[in-house]
Amino acid sequence: MNDVIRLLLADDHPVVRAGLRAVLDTEPDFRVAGEAATAEEAVTLAAAGGFDVVLMDLQFGPGPGMHGSEATAAITGAEGGPRVLVLTTYDSDADILAAVEAGASGYLLKDAPPQELAAAVRTAAAGRSALAPSVAHRLMDRMRTPAEALTRRELEVLQLVGEGLSNLQISKKLFLSQATVKSHLVHIYAKLGVDSRTSAVAAATARRLIRR
Repeated sequence: MNDVIRLLLADDHPVVRAGLRAVLDTEPDFRVAGEAATAEEAVTLAAAGGFDVVLMDLQFGPGPGMHGSEATAAITGAEGGPRVLVLTTYDSDADILAAVEAGASGYLLKDAPPQELAAAVRTAAAGRSALAPSVAHRLMDRMRTPAEALTRRELEVLQLVGEGLSNLQISKKLFLSQATVKSHLVHIYAKLGVDSRTSAVAAATARRLIRR
């Protein structure tokens, strides 16, 4: 049995990767076996094998590249692939749900203390869920009031509204009809108690449902 947990660090900031390596290398049962500066590189390296846990950021620089949640889905969807532990600065419902639905074993914020990070890595390596307390709290709140919670698709639509996309642009990006996009917006307005795109984005941002 291999007692060493082999790690892949996936983050586009070299300083962040260096900091993580410095922290993780102090643990006798961890070995940082690789680094990836893009989500695509993380998927390629993970597919090649040799890793037990991938520490995955969600946002990889500007531009149209692969998102961390997409990389997570690709890695966890492969037979015998490593576990993925999301390590990010974002704690919006949209980000959390995307990562969890993509198959992430855990979700931590980058301000987590070293001992919490180490514990989460071991938990993920063992095949169990490791969630930051604030993330677990947000998920519990969603479960307590499901009728009021925005669905994953509604969050996706609203995130794109917040980024300034029109209904036509959103329909093309999400492969939906414009009528479906409008229907989602109607439901979003009702759940948030607002009557405009601007008010919906403001309310969702204040409640950390979407990222700005």
